[in-house]
Amino acid sequence: MKYLFLFLSFATFAQDIHFKSILVDTHNDCLTACIEKNVSLDQDLSGINHSDLARFKKGGVDYQLFSVWCDGQKANPYAWAMREMDSLYAIAARNPDKMVIAKTWKDIKRALKEQKLVAQFGVEGGHMIDGDLQKLETFYNRGVRYMTLTWNNSPGWASSHADEKNPDFKGKKGLTDFGKVVVQKMNQLGMIVDVSHVGEATFWDVISTTKKPIIASHSNAYSICPVSRNLKDDQIIAIGKNGGVIHLNFFSGFVDMDFSKKDAAFRKNHAAEIDSLIKSGIQTEYAFTVVSDKYPQESGAIKPDLEQLMKHFDHIVKLIGVDHVGLGSDFDGINSAPKQLKTVLDYPLFTQALIARGYSNKDISKVLGGNFIRVYKANR
Repeated sequence: MKYLFLFLSFATFAQDIHFKSILVDTHNDCLTACIEKNVSLDQDLSGINHSDLARFKKGGVDYQLFSVWCDGQKANPYAWAMREMDSLYAIAARNPDKMVIAKTWKDIKRALKEQKLVAQFGVEGGHMIDGDLQKLETFYNRGVRYMTLTWNNSPGWASSHADEKNPDFKGKKGLTDFGKVVVQKMNQLGMIVDVSHVGEATFWDVISTTKKPIIASHSNAYSICPVSRNLKDDQIIAIGKNGGVIHLNFFSGFVDMDFSKKDAAFRKNHAAEIDSLIKSGIQTEYAFTVVSDKYPQESGAIKPDLEQLMKHFDHIVKLIGVDHVGLGSDFDGINSAPKQLKTVLDYPLFTQALIARGYSNKDISKVLGGNFIRVYKANR
């Protein structure tokens, strides 16, 4: 009974710190997920999505950057991006008492004071500007506050992590002259440069070009899980020197190196269903998610533990300190996360893990959102 009391006291203490902090998640793909699944974010999406408007509140999310994403196969990626933004504007219009699409620091402060969800966009892939700086500016005016320069594909002016390791890639590695102009324009606008998904050549070109702090909106440590989507130690150190922030990605494949083989076997077992979904028109990434959700026991058995994600956190902090780490869950864009982090309702468990490591309330508040807010202000 004594130990139960101590556990409940610890959980209550963690909840108190969690909900008093401003929690910022820099990457959630629920806009795409809602379109693919023909649902709306202001519905109860329990059992359908990782996120919905009510559960953001219950999980303690105060400030969400909504990912605007499509793969490199879309015929008109700019139009798709505008459609995703339109969908959130419609939700905000229906729920003015619950959320605000914030375009200024004043908007953010007011929304937080009124306990409304702060909503902004992060465009995941420079291919969505169609090589047009005016479209980049239009995105900014609509509330886009960071852009991931590449997704897995390359937009022609920056090389992705996937293309840089592809021996058949014929493009220029790194930023072209126009790519450097894009970074400079983002600095001018106040749009944060995001280096998740970019190749190493592009990363170092960004470091030498940007005049403002950058982010990795959803990436982990290569030393812990050596996949090309994660950051090597010299990149982590460079982001620290730049004043930027690395936001931890919850995707099991970027958390635990053993996951990829297990996941490949799972996908092979359900290849016919996955192929059928792709042929029906659903984007490939979401076909994997739908099938994973359909077989929760089977897909859940191969997930890593939260402690494995915390190894990434510990490694980054050891290299560059607690001022340079945040959260970028990738919820609703991934088919697997650590066992304890099932949905946005589970963020308090991450806070518990920080408390268990002995971090102060001040440092926990930095990790949950303060570090991103510092970078946001530095980019204004």
